Amino acid sequence: MPTFILFLAQAAPTTPSPAGSGFEMLMPIAFMFAIMYFLIIRPQQKKQKELRNLISAIKTGDKVIMNDGMHGMVTNVKDTTVIIRIAENTKVEFEKSAVATVLKSDSEANIAK
Repeated sequence: MPTFILFLAQAAPTTPSPAGSGFEMLMPIAFMFAIMYFLIIRPQQKKQKELRNLISAIKTGDKVIMNDGMHGMVTNVKDTTVIIRIAENTKVEFEKSAVATVLKSDSEANIAK
């Protein structure tokens, strides 16, 4: 009889099952999720909340930077849009959600000095 058939006929050695509960196996996963939450998710939520507060507080005269990098001064604020002056006699209307950064208005900057 060929030897390779003998190897197939032998039973595989059994290994004892691990003596741990399911809770112990889930602990590393829960720990990794907690780390991801505090290092990634929570700071991003905080940043989005700050941006929402800045956008809701936009007023005429504020200097803003849009998502596409365009700089301008707010000339009018509507419910969901703002009108931005980007050059002399050039005004463009944007959605408020397109605002990336709100800078201080000229009058607030002069008072702060």
